Amino acid sequence: MSSPIRRIAICTGGGDAPGLNAVIRSVVIAAENRGWECYGIHDGFNGILFRERYPEGGVFRLTRATVRGIGPLGGTILGSTNKGDPLHFPVQMPDGTMRDTDRSDEILEYFAMKELDALVSIGGDGSLTIANALHKKGLRVVGVPKTIDNDLDKTFTTFGFDSAVSFATECLDRLHSTAESHHRVMVVEVMGRYAGWIALHSGIAGGSHAILIPEIPFDLDKVVAKIRSRDTQGRMYSIVLVAEGAEPIHGHREVLAPAEIGHAERLGGIGERIAKVLGEQTGKDVRVVVLGHLLRGGSPTAFDRLAAMRFGTAAVRALEEGQSGVMVALAFPNVNYVALEEVAGRMKGVPLDCDTLQTGRDVGICFGD
Repeated sequence: MSSPIRRIAICTGGGDAPGLNAVIRSVVIAAENRGWECYGIHDGFNGILFRERYPEGGVFRLTRATVRGIGPLGGTILGSTNKGDPLHFPVQMPDGTMRDTDRSDEILEYFAMKELDALVSIGGDGSLTIANALHKKGLRVVGVPKTIDNDLDKTFTTFGFDSAVSFATECLDRLHSTAESHHRVMVVEVMGRYAGWIALHSGIAGGSHAILIPEIPFDLDKVVAKIRSRDTQGRMYSIVLVAEGAEPIHGHREVLAPAEIGHAERLGGIGERIAKVLGEQTGKDVRVVVLGHLLRGGSPTAFDRLAAMRFGTAAVRALEEGQSGVMVALAFPNVNYVALEEVAGRMKGVPLDCDTLQTGRDVGICFGD
């Protein structure tokens, strides 16, 4: 039988998302109500792997006073990184080349040294893959699904997604008026990695006329035809929303920086590429708006705050019940537990038969196919 829990640690890894602080706050309060102490790890696992760089040794005490008032704040008071994977940590060799090495045992040694009994790992696919590996090595771990991209499997949604969609929709609302005033085509590029959830939801809610997502390789001739059709109808402007991971039917996705040891490839640039072609083929004035990291910042929506609090308290309950190697997942009307093994390394893309996609088609949105 597992030993009783007295002290737990919390880490936030990968890209930031609105709602992270709300999770931290709910974990700390729920844990203190059970008599547990909470500790935050700086910058993902870098606080442990580079603890000599931090004044508190990489891990610091979290109390009700520490987390008071942070629920509405964006970002994370713990800090985060997408370059600190302890399973594939980049190390420079004597000849100058880089090689990845597994430093996960150092995490377990640190937990034992500091008498930390469990970990609440808040993150996306990468962070939960690390969490699953640590669980297999004997650490008590519960994962909390975080990503604005909504591409984690086995949960209805992740916190951060609603905030990103809400902001993108507001931006589209604003772009309609300026695009119509100047008879322009606006190409709007949004985040999402290899999934089109943000583009699909905000594009439909914000009245886009074409939406291009990674799940549907696109033909720009179809988008050009849509723009010309609107012009013929006297609607002399168009909004084209494109996910950063979208790619043409006979082409490739745009990459700003290739993958390297310890870091995934960085997507971006598809908006500029599409705008150039649309301008040449339609003769219209085409402008590009890249929302980028604006989608990650700012205060979480009410939905995301509530989801974050539900996830955080459910993670504490899971540890109290003796659970480990699980992710808390939203399955209306409740939060349940899903094995990390079923989540790690899997991506949830937009199903081509989903009702939301069909809704877009029924109202005349072009998906480039």
